This record gives sequence, structure tokens and C-alpha cells, in this order.
Amino acid sequence: MPDHVHLLLTPQAITLERAMGLIKGGFSRRLASNLPVWQRSFPDHRIRDQADYQTRLAYIHQNPIRSQLTEDPTQLPYCADGAEEP
Repeated sequence: MPDHVHLLLTPQAITLERAMGLIKGGFSRRLASNLPVWQRSFPDHRIRDQADYQTRLAYIHQNPIRSQLTEDPTQLPYCADGAEEP
């Protein structure tokens, strides 16, 4: 998405908050801009079960379609479709 990102994360050795800090920090360093890029906080949703996972995954896949960015989200450069499921 051009103005936000959706992630399904399962951090193993660190907290979700630390994982997000590393993602945000790494991106900001690579961008090499002094302008703010990220919100200070982030909304999170803890996945409850396999059905909840599938619902969230479908939402993420449909988001670029709803926004008319693509008809096939798996063709987008940063789509991780087929990633390992929990």
C-alpha cells in the first residue's frame, strides 16, 4: 500500500513492540530522510486461532484490490503470499 503496511508477525525471541521498532528503524535508515515516516504507535491485533489468521490474511490480500492498485496482490513486489502459516 502506498501509505501504510499490513504485517502478520510472529516474533520468536523479541516482543512485538521490539520487532516493530526494528522494522521501523531499519526502513527509516534505508530511506535516509529526516522527515517523519511512521506513526508513533501502531494498532495491533493478536491472532486468536487459525480462522482469525485466515480472516486477517484475506483482508490484507484484498486491501490493494479494494484500493484499485492491482487485481492480483500476489503480483505486487512486496506481497509475501505463501509465507509460512502458524
